[in-house]
Amino acid sequence: MTVPSNFLQQVQTYQMAHLAFLLNYSCFVHTANKKFKDFNKLTANLGDTVTFDLPPRYVAQPGLVVNFQGSQQRVQPLTVNNAYNVSYAFTSQQFIFNVEEYMKVFGKGAVAELAANIEGDVAGIAETAPYRFYGDGVSPINSFGQLASMLALYRTYGYAHENIKVYLPDTAVPNIVNSGLNQFAMNRNDELAMTWMVGDWMGVEFYQSNLLPTHFAGTVGNDHLTLTVVSTNDPTGANITEITFSGANVSDVDSIKKFDSLQFVDNVSGHPNQRFLTFVGHLPSSAPVQVQATADAGSTGGGQVTVSITPALCAQAGNPNQNISFNVVAGMQMTVLPDHRCGLVVGGDALYLAMPRLPLQPPFDTANHMDEETGVSIRLTYGTILGQNTMGFINDSIWGKTLPPEYGMKLAFPV
Repeated sequence: MTVPSNFLQQVQTYQMAHLAFLLNYSCFVHTANKKFKDFNKLTANLGDTVTFDLPPRYVAQPGLVVNFQGSQQRVQPLTVNNAYNVSYAFTSQQFIFNVEEYMKVFGKGAVAELAANIEGDVAGIAETAPYRFYGDGVSPINSFGQLASMLALYRTYGYAHENIKVYLPDTAVPNIVNSGLNQFAMNRNDELAMTWMVGDWMGVEFYQSNLLPTHFAGTVGNDHLTLTVVSTNDPTGANITEITFSGANVSDVDSIKKFDSLQFVDNVSGHPNQRFLTFVGHLPSSAPVQVQATADAGSTGGGQVTVSITPALCAQAGNPNQNISFNVVAGMQMTVLPDHRCGLVVGGDALYLAMPRLPLQPPFDTANHMDEETGVSIRLTYGTILGQNTMGFINDSIWGKTLPPEYGMKLAFPV
C-alpha cells in the first residue's frame, strides 16, 4: 500500500539539560581585602583614587646623643581604573517565544564571563606588584620542602605575622600534595588524602587558581644570559633606579621586558654577595637582592642595556631607605628569569580590592548584586529602545586593586 504524501509541521522542542557552567577558581576576589571597596563614600574623598598609609621607616642610631631625623609619610594609592561589561539583546518575538523562560541561564552565563575577567585581572597583580620572587621559572615548585623554603625567604626580609596567603597554579597542587603523602605525618596525610589540597599549613592559607598570569620575558631571560654591571645612575649608591649592563644580545629591542625579574649573582670574583637588609631594622637578611624592570629596554650595538628598576637600591648607611649593604658597582652580575607562570605570596591582608556599587540608570530598571560563587559585585541594567523592537540587558562592573610591593613575593613556575 502506498503511503500518501502528507504536509506536516515540524515541531521543535527545547529541553533544559541543567549542565553546570565551566567556572574558574575565584580565590583572589574572594580573599582580597575589601576595606576600601566603597571608598567613594568616604567623607571628603573625591575622585577615583583613595590613598592609605604605609608604616613609616626610621633608622636606629648608636649612643644616647641623638641626631633628629626627618619623618616621611608613606602612602599607597588604590585607583578604580578597570571596567568590563557583558551585554545582550533580543527582539520582542525572540523574548516571548524563545528567551523568557531561559533568562536566568543567559544571565548566569554573562555573570560567569564577567567574573572570570575580573578575577584574571586581579590575579595579574602577581606579575606586576612584587619585586621579590622564589623559583627560577625552569624547575617546578612541586614539594612541601620548596614551599617551606619559599616561606623562609619571604619571612627573612620582614613580613606581617598574620593572614599570609599563597596562591598556587592549580596544576602544581597535585605534585605538592603527593610529595607530602610520602612523608611520615599520619594525621596531616589523612587530611591531604581526603581533600587533595594543600590546605592551611605553617600558619599560612594556600589557594589554587587557574587564572594566574604568565609573564613573557625578554631575550636576556629566555636566552639565559648573564648581565654584567657597567654603571648606575647614582654612583653614590643612595638611590639607584637604573643600571646599565653589558652582555645582552647586540641591537636587540626585546632584551628586557617590563616586569622582568632580576637577581644578583653570588660568588662573583672580587665582589661580595648582595643580600637585602631587613625592611625594618636595616640588618642583614638571607634574602637575595632582587629587582623588577619597570619598562621595556633594548640593547645597543655593543650589547649594552640600561634597565629601570624597582625598588630603588640604597647602600647609604643612615638612610631610612637603605636596603643593601654594598653599593652596586661595575663587575657585579645579574640574571633574569625566563618566561614563567606567576604565583603569589602576600601577608597582612595587603592585597586590596575596591568594587564600588555602580549607580542606578533611570529610566531603565537597574539592580546591583554580589555573585555568591565568584564574589564579584555586578550591576544589571535592563531596558528597551523605543520603537526599535530591542530589549537590552547589560551586566557591568568597575574595580581597582593594589598591593604594596614589600608585602608580596612572586612564585615563578615553569610555563
